[in-house]
Amino acid sequence: MSNAQVTTRQAFRRTDDYTPGTPKLKLVKEDLPLPLAPTSVLVKVHAVAINYRDANIANGGNPWPVLPNGILCNDAAGEIIAVGEKVKALAVGDRVGPIIDTEYISGREVGRSWLAADEDGVMADHIVFDEAVLCKLPVYLDWISASTIPCAGVTAWSALKGMSIGQTVLIQGTGGVSMFALKLARAAGLRVVLSSSSDKKLQQMREKFSNPPILTVNYTTTPDWHKEVLELTGGVGVDIVVENGGTGSLVKSMKCTRRGGIVSQVGYLSKQNPMDLAELVSTIIDRRIILRGINAGSKYDTEDFCAALSACQTPLDDIIDKVFPFEQAEEAVQYVWEGKQIGKVVLKL
Repeated sequence: MSNAQVTTRQAFRRTDDYTPGTPKLKLVKEDLPLPLAPTSVLVKVHAVAINYRDANIANGGNPWPVLPNGILCNDAAGEIIAVGEKVKALAVGDRVGPIIDTEYISGREVGRSWLAADEDGVMADHIVFDEAVLCKLPVYLDWISASTIPCAGVTAWSALKGMSIGQTVLIQGTGGVSMFALKLARAAGLRVVLSSSSDKKLQQMREKFSNPPILTVNYTTTPDWHKEVLELTGGVGVDIVVENGGTGSLVKSMKCTRRGGIVSQVGYLSKQNPMDLAELVSTIIDRRIILRGINAGSKYDTEDFCAALSACQTPLDDIIDKVFPFEQAEEAVQYVWEGKQIGKVVLKL
C-alpha cells in the first residue's frame, strides 16, 4: 500500500444517552483498521455534512437498529492518502465520498448496510472503505459543497427521477434534501410548490427564488394544506411529491398528487402514528398513486448525479446554511435536531 504515515484517528462516537440535555457525542482517539486490506483505501476527511437522520439517530429516534456507540453521519468528502495493493479504480489524491448504503451498488442488491446505523459512519478525520463503495466527487466543488452529495444530494436526485420539464413538484420543508430537490427541480424546468411550518422561512425562499416565483404553503397555519396545493394546481394536483413527513403527511400528500402521479418517500420527520394511515389504501387506489421509498441511491445513481453536476458545473454553496468546525459537532447536531437550518449544515476539518 501507499504509506500515509497515519495510524490513528479522531472520531465522534455516539454516547447513546438519550436523556434530554445530555451530550450525544464523545470525541475519541482510536487506531485505524490497518494495514489496509488489498482493495481498501484510507481517506483524509475534509468535510462532513449532517442530515436530520443523524440527529435523529443521536437522539434515539431511528426506527432501525444501530451499532452501539457507533460513529455518526454518512455524508462526507475527503482525499485518498493511501491505497491497498489491489486497488484499481482509485488512486492517491482522488476526491471521494462513500455511498450511504454500502450494499447498494447497482440497484439490484437484496441486502442493505447503512453508514452510521449498522456500521460506523464518517464523522472522523480519517476513514477506511473498500474502493467498491466509494465514488469520485466533482473536482470543481470545494470540500464543503462536495460533502453534501452522497446522502442529501443523491436522495433528492433519486426522488425526482422521472420528472419532465413543465411538471409540478411539491417539496416539503427547508432541510438539506428539500433544498437540494428545490435546486434540482428549478434547474430541470419544474414548477415548485414548497411547504413549511415557518412563514419566515417561506418568505426567505420566495425572495431567494423569485424568478420564476415558487409557490408556498404553510402546513401549520393551513391544516388542510393539501386542499390549498390542489387549488394552486387548478384542482389537478402536483406530478410528484418529495415526501419527508411520514405518517403525519403521507395521505394528504397523496390527496394533492395528480391521478397517476408519484410520491417519493424520503424521510419521516413528523411523529409517526399508524392511525394517520387509515385512508392510505383507499387513497392509493383512488388516485392511482405510485408510492416509492427512497433510501438515497445506488453507487450508480451517485455516479450519474456527480456526472450531471460536473457537466453543468452546478454550484452548491447556495444551499449551505451553516458551517461548524469539526470540534463543534455536538452543537451542529443539536442545531439540526432543532430544525434551525435552511439547507445543509456541514462540519469542516
